Amino acid sequence: MVNLADALAASGKPFYQGKLISPQACQENGLTPYLPSPELINAVNLAIFLEKRPLLLKGEPGCGKTRLAQAVAYELGLPYEPWYIKSTSRAKDGLYTYDAVRRLHDAQLVRMGEKSQSKVDDLNNYIEMGALGRAFANPQRTVVLIDEIDKADIDFPNDLLRELDEQQFTIEETGKEVQANFPPIVFVTSNDEKDLPDAFLRRCLFYYIEFPNSQLTEIVKAHFPESSPELVEGAVQRFRELRQTMEKGKSGKKVSTSELLDWFAVLRQFPQDEVLQQLEGELPFPEVLLKKWEDHLRYLGQ
Repeated sequence: MVNLADALAASGKPFYQGKLISPQACQENGLTPYLPSPELINAVNLAIFLEKRPLLLKGEPGCGKTRLAQAVAYELGLPYEPWYIKSTSRAKDGLYTYDAVRRLHDAQLVRMGEKSQSKVDDLNNYIEMGALGRAFANPQRTVVLIDEIDKADIDFPNDLLRELDEQQFTIEETGKEVQANFPPIVFVTSNDEKDLPDAFLRRCLFYYIEFPNSQLTEIVKAHFPESSPELVEGAVQRFRELRQTMEKGKSGKKVSTSELLDWFAVLRQFPQDEVLQQLEGELPFPEVLLKKWEDHLRYLGQ
C-alpha cells in the first residue's frame, strides 16, 4: 500500500500516524485510546491530502467511528468541532443560527428601557456560529465531526454540498460572507439508517470500519493497561465466542467493542480467580452485553 503520510510530510502538511494516546493524556483531556488499522490511517491521510473531501465512515455501532475524529484532532494538535446530528437538525445549523426570538425579547426590553437600542440593531449579537462555521472562521485548520448524518432528513446532506465545495457561506440576515481560512478536515459518520444521496456520496471519500476482531486484546489493554494479561485474554475469548454465536444466529444487534470495554470494566472489579472461573461457565453480567430480550433467551439458554 502506498503510504500517503510520506507524501503529506514532503508537502509540509500534517499527517496522521495513529499514535496510541497515553493513559495520562486520556485522563487529562477526556479522551479514550484509539487503535486504527493501517488502512484507516491511510484513509484519514487521503482526506487530509485532498482537503475538500469529507471522509464518510460506516460500520457497526460501537466500532469507533465517532472517536476517530477526536483522536486525529488530538494527535495533530488541531481544534475539534463535533456536530451531533438529530432528527430535527438542519444543515444551516452547522453553519450558524439566528436567534430571532431573543432579539424580539430584547426589543421589548428596549421599549421598557431595560436594553439599549444599539444592541438590538446589531444582528451579530443574535448570530451564533455552528461547528462548520467556527471551523471556517478558525485561523487554524480544524477537525470537524458530523456524527450520524443519516439521522437527519434526506435533504440534509445535499444542503451542505455548496458550502463543502466552495468552503464558504453567507449569513443571510447580515449579508456577511464567511470564507474558510483553511479547509477543515471533515469526518462524517453513518449507521446506514437511511441511504445518503448520490450527489453527496460523490463528494466524499469512503471507509468501512470492520469489527476489530484481531485487535480486541490490544484494545482492552490500551484502555486498561494495568489489568493482568490472563484476565484480558479470558474476557476477550469469551466475548469472541459470544459474538461468533450471535453471528451464526443472525442477531440484529451483535455485541460491539464499546460493550466489551464496559463489560471488562465491570469484570475487573472482582477477584480474578472468581471471574476466570465464571467465564468458563455462565456468562457473567449479561445485561452489559445483551441489549434485547430475545438475545437473552437465545444466547443464555433460558
